[in-house]
Amino acid sequence: MSAAKTPIFLIGATGYVGGTVLHRLLTHLSADTFEITVLVRSEEKAKKLESFGVKPVVGSTKDVVLLEGLVEQAHVVFSCADADDLPAMEAILSGLRKRHAKLGDLPILIHTSGTGELTIGQETKGMYATDTIYDDSNVEQIESLPPDAFHRNVDLAVVQADKEGYVKTYIILPSTIYGIASTPLVDAGIQNPYSIQIPALIKASLGRGHPGMVGKGAALWGSVNIDEVADLFIILFDAIVSNPESVGHGREGYYFGSSDEHAWYQISKAIGKAMVELGLSKSDEPTAFSDEELVKYFGSLWMGNYSGTNSRARANHSKAIGWKPKKGTEDLVASIKAEVEAILKQQKN
Repeated sequence: MSAAKTPIFLIGATGYVGGTVLHRLLTHLSADTFEITVLVRSEEKAKKLESFGVKPVVGSTKDVVLLEGLVEQAHVVFSCADADDLPAMEAILSGLRKRHAKLGDLPILIHTSGTGELTIGQETKGMYATDTIYDDSNVEQIESLPPDAFHRNVDLAVVQADKEGYVKTYIILPSTIYGIASTPLVDAGIQNPYSIQIPALIKASLGRGHPGMVGKGAALWGSVNIDEVADLFIILFDAIVSNPESVGHGREGYYFGSSDEHAWYQISKAIGKAMVELGLSKSDEPTAFSDEELVKYFGSLWMGNYSGTNSRARANHSKAIGWKPKKGTEDLVASIKAEVEAILKQQKN
């Protein structure tokens, strides 16, 4: 008689992060012991996912009844979709509560947030770097973040659920993720291979015909390669499975995905160099976006100035469980030209 498989539910399978994590689960050494269900909006992509040995359910996180029911059936939930969707998270937590009440099972939730929540209250607009550096192993420092910080309302709901004792929760907070995802799911047309922050700067720079930045580009953010942040998800998952008592959860369950630190100027300068090499700009030296350009290219002043905030993070907790990222700012800068070329190709199609 074969042993029961671990039911895993992953949200965000077609996304940049979620698809890369799903690929890691499908190629995991214990993959044959997993029963993976994913929620996907497209019938076409659902059919493709079946060929990967995944059970797809067609639907949306907006369908909270469906979402709650799928979560209730899973021992492990990877939440890799919208970090700011509180109604979806409430449905996820409700499903986990019902599972615990019915089975006595203590399920696992690994939620994806982001170090954007470290930017709270900033009006730096790219003019200077702040001194505060957040450490994911410093519980009191993390808890000092106000409840209206970016992503924070969802994170607090996740931590509260752990406190109530019906689930063990873990939150991964990536910083600026870079690199074009390269997985069989991308090749099959299932997964989005592109990030958000850097492509947004590239598109704005291409739109104005000259590399742009917010203010002086002096603000600092952490960065992480897409493959190395996927490593963190699996390292955390493996640690939870093999030695759960040694892995912090709940209020002690924050894990930054940040391997190095960059100034926004460095990204804009790399975009400029790529544009010069491709004959799209006469100069590689970035200039400041005007307020009108921020609204035009980013949708609002607030969204535009977000690329002028500071998010300084040290992943000491992540490294304590065995995460060993090797790529740094040089790798980030080197990745920019391929991103520019990919966006140009998209715009021509």
